[in-house]
Amino acid sequence: MTPPSAIPTIDVHEAERRLRDDPAGPVLLDVREANEFTEVRAPGAVLLPTSVFIARLAEIPADRPLLVVCHVGGRSAAVTGYLVRAGRTDVVNVAGGMEAWMRAGLPVRRGPVEPGEGELPAG
Repeated sequence: MTPPSAIPTIDVHEAERRLRDDPAGPVLLDVREANEFTEVRAPGAVLLPTSVFIARLAEIPADRPLLVVCHVGGRSAAVTGYLVRAGRTDVVNVAGGMEAWMRAGLPVRRGPVEPGEGELPAG
Protein backbone atom coordinates (compact mmCIF):
# COMPACT_ATOMS: atom_id res chain seq x y z
CA MET A 1 0.00 0.00 0.00
CA THR A 2 1.23 3.50 -0.83
CA PRO A 3 1.96 5.49 2.35
CA PRO A 4 -0.35 8.52 2.70
CA SER A 5 2.63 10.88 2.44
CA ALA A 6 3.48 9.37 -0.98
CA ILE A 7 0.05 10.13 -2.46
CA PRO A 8 0.23 13.32 -4.50
CA THR A 9 -2.52 15.63 -3.29
CA ILE A 10 -3.90 19.05 -4.19
CA ASP A 11 -6.67 21.11 -2.63
CA VAL A 12 -10.01 21.86 -4.31
CA HIS A 13 -8.98 25.38 -5.30
CA GLU A 14 -5.94 24.07 -7.18
CA ALA A 15 -8.08 21.36 -8.81
CA GLU A 16 -10.65 23.90 -9.98
CA ARG A 17 -7.89 26.20 -11.25
CA ARG A 18 -6.27 23.40 -13.28
CA LEU A 19 -9.63 22.47 -14.81
CA ARG A 20 -10.51 26.08 -15.58
CA ASP A 21 -7.09 27.00 -17.02
CA ASP A 22 -6.89 23.95 -19.31
CA PRO A 23 -10.36 22.54 -20.10
CA ALA A 24 -8.90 19.99 -22.54
CA GLY A 25 -6.19 18.96 -20.07
CA PRO A 26 -6.88 17.15 -16.82
CA VAL A 27 -9.73 14.73 -16.27
CA LEU A 28 -11.64 15.11 -12.99
CA LEU A 29 -12.20 11.45 -12.14
CA ASP A 30 -15.03 11.00 -9.62
CA VAL A 31 -14.74 7.59 -7.94
CA ARG A 32 -17.94 7.79 -5.89
CA GLU A 33 -20.93 5.61 -6.68
CA ALA A 34 -23.55 6.64 -9.25
CA ASN A 35 -26.14 7.70 -6.65
CA GLU A 36 -23.60 10.05 -5.01
CA PHE A 37 -22.64 11.47 -8.40
CA THR A 38 -26.29 12.11 -9.28
CA GLU A 39 -26.82 13.94 -6.00
CA VAL A 40 -23.97 16.42 -6.53
CA ARG A 41 -20.95 16.60 -8.81
CA ALA A 42 -18.38 19.03 -10.13
CA PRO A 43 -19.11 20.24 -13.66
CA GLY A 44 -17.19 18.18 -16.19
CA ALA A 45 -16.40 15.35 -13.76
CA VAL A 46 -16.39 11.83 -15.14
CA LEU A 47 -17.70 8.91 -13.13
CA LEU A 48 -15.71 5.73 -12.51
CA PRO A 49 -16.94 4.22 -9.22
CA THR A 50 -14.46 2.37 -7.05
CA SER A 51 -16.81 -0.64 -7.21
CA VAL A 52 -15.93 -1.10 -10.91
CA PHE A 53 -12.57 0.68 -11.02
CA ILE A 54 -10.34 -2.35 -11.68
CA ALA A 55 -12.70 -3.80 -14.29
CA ARG A 56 -12.76 -0.48 -16.19
CA LEU A 57 -9.13 0.55 -15.64
CA ALA A 58 -8.31 0.35 -19.35
CA GLU A 59 -10.91 3.07 -20.06
CA ILE A 60 -8.95 5.73 -18.16
CA PRO A 61 -7.20 8.05 -20.62
CA ALA A 62 -3.45 7.53 -20.49
CA ASP A 63 -2.69 10.81 -22.24
CA ARG A 64 -4.35 13.24 -19.82
CA PRO A 65 -3.55 14.12 -16.19
CA LEU A 66 -6.02 12.83 -13.61
CA LEU A 67 -7.51 14.70 -10.66
CA VAL A 68 -9.22 12.06 -8.50
CA VAL A 69 -12.13 13.04 -6.25
CA CYS A 70 -14.62 11.25 -3.99
CA HIS A 71 -16.85 12.32 -1.09
CA VAL A 72 -14.20 13.32 1.48
CA GLY A 73 -10.91 12.01 0.07
CA GLY A 74 -10.51 8.43 1.28
CA ARG A 75 -11.55 6.50 -1.81
CA SER A 76 -9.82 8.96 -4.11
CA ALA A 77 -6.59 8.62 -2.11
CA ALA A 78 -6.79 4.82 -2.46
CA VAL A 79 -7.39 5.06 -6.23
CA THR A 80 -4.60 7.64 -6.60
CA GLY A 81 -2.24 5.37 -4.66
CA TYR A 82 -3.15 2.43 -6.89
CA LEU A 83 -2.49 4.46 -10.05
CA VAL A 84 0.82 5.76 -8.67
CA ARG A 85 1.92 2.19 -7.87
CA ALA A 86 0.90 1.24 -11.43
CA GLY A 87 3.34 3.84 -12.75
CA ARG A 88 1.14 6.89 -13.39
CA THR A 89 3.01 10.11 -12.64
CA ASP A 90 0.25 12.51 -13.70
CA VAL A 91 -2.39 11.70 -11.08
CA VAL A 92 -3.31 13.59 -7.90
CA ASN A 93 -5.84 13.15 -5.12
CA VAL A 94 -8.22 16.06 -4.48
CA ALA A 95 -8.07 16.55 -0.69
CA GLY A 96 -11.40 16.79 1.08
CA GLY A 97 -13.36 15.56 -1.92
CA MET A 98 -16.74 16.93 -2.89
CA GLU A 99 -17.41 18.00 0.70
CA ALA A 100 -14.47 20.42 0.51
CA TRP A 101 -15.47 21.42 -3.03
CA MET A 102 -18.95 22.44 -1.84
CA ARG A 103 -17.64 24.14 1.34
CA ALA A 104 -15.36 26.22 -0.87
CA GLY A 105 -18.38 27.40 -2.85
CA LEU A 106 -17.06 25.97 -6.12
CA PRO A 107 -19.57 25.21 -8.91
CA VAL A 108 -21.63 22.02 -8.70
CA ARG A 109 -24.34 20.27 -10.67
CA ARG A 110 -27.20 18.47 -8.94
CA GLY A 111 -29.89 16.05 -9.96
CA PRO A 112 -30.31 13.83 -12.99
CA VAL A 113 -27.23 13.25 -15.09
CA GLU A 114 -27.64 14.43 -18.69
CA PRO A 115 -26.88 12.02 -21.58
CA GLY A 116 -23.11 11.91 -22.09
CA GLU A 117 -22.40 13.68 -18.79
CA GLY A 118 -19.96 11.83 -16.55
CA GLU A 119 -18.63 9.59 -19.31
CA LEU A 120 -14.92 8.92 -19.65
CA PRO A 121 -13.30 10.60 -22.65
CA ALA A 122 -11.86 8.34 -25.30
CA GLY A 123 -8.28 7.65 -24.46
